[in-house]
Amino acid sequence: MDLRVPIKIFDELAETVVESNGTLDLASGEIRSVEYEGYDIDLQGLPAEDENYEFTMGMLSNGDRDVEFRIDVDVLSGKYSVTPTELLEIKGRAAKLFSGITGDTPSVTPIKPRKKR
Repeated sequence: MDLRVPIKIFDELAETVVESNGTLDLASGEIRSVEYEGYDIDLQGLPAEDENYEFTMGMLSNGDRDVEFRIDVDVLSGKYSVTPTELLEIKGRAAKLFSGITGDTPSVTPIKPRKKR
């Protein structure tokens, strides 16, 4: 069973946002295959190393619905990941996203009482 899903990554700097695509492993929380859009990491370095770096977030999408989440960046290794707590939250929200459940949808359908005989 493949537990990897494509995500969008946003490295927020003071004046700009560096966008990239990656793959979130729902089993480990590791983010792999990060590919930057219009950003040369070899020339400019890891966005999280920039003095104007603020935070990194991710987005998992299904049609017109999105799940946003916080991403941690290890500047020394250059690896992106999510914490175990954040991963658990993502899994719950993603399950609702992919099943079409919304906050307005009741989880239990009321059963009509049977007629007495």
